Amino acid sequence: MLAASADTELQTIHDRLMAHSHGQDNDDVLACIIASWQTGAGVLPDWLGLGPESFTLLLATHFPGFDFNSLSNPGRAIDPERDDERGEVRKLLLGERAEVMEAERWLAEIVATACQGQDHLWQDMGLWSRRDLSALMERNFPALAARNDKDMKWKKFLYKQLCIAEGIYTCRAPSCEVCADYAVCFGPED
Repeated sequence: MLAASADTELQTIHDRLMAHSHGQDNDDVLACIIASWQTGAGVLPDWLGLGPESFTLLLATHFPGFDFNSLSNPGRAIDPERDDERGEVRKLLLGERAEVMEAERWLAEIVATACQGQDHLWQDMGLWSRRDLSALMERNFPALAARNDKDMKWKKFLYKQLCIAEGIYTCRAPSCEVCADYAVCFGPED
């Protein structure tokens, strides 16, 4: 939980971004991610992991007129030793995107980068709730989201999809419902 002053700063940055929004899909979720990133929440590195050109284009597309010079990078870097892993998650997401908007590509990179964090994916991304992440997945990667019909935690679900694609099945039980780790993979996140 963030302190009251951090909550105020978070909401202020979010509101400033949304004041420049034209109501596109993903504007609110991106404003949440950027505001959290600016207040130190989540694990996203400099430029949200997108690089300066893509980050600037994201801001221009979703928040035209916003003074991006008012934003500062947190000084966190992407772990280059995990490039292959991040690339596999990105490839999975890009292969499942709705193909409706450019933000899907940026979000695939952001999600793949945040998967390297140690917390729940929605927290590592700087989202404000798991519902935000579920809505993001349903809107941008609908076929993939539809396969998560048992409400598996998103990071576990994405990595399970990678294992399935490689023919690797590591569950100790013949079905998830009887596995001793069921509660770890499924159910609410706090």
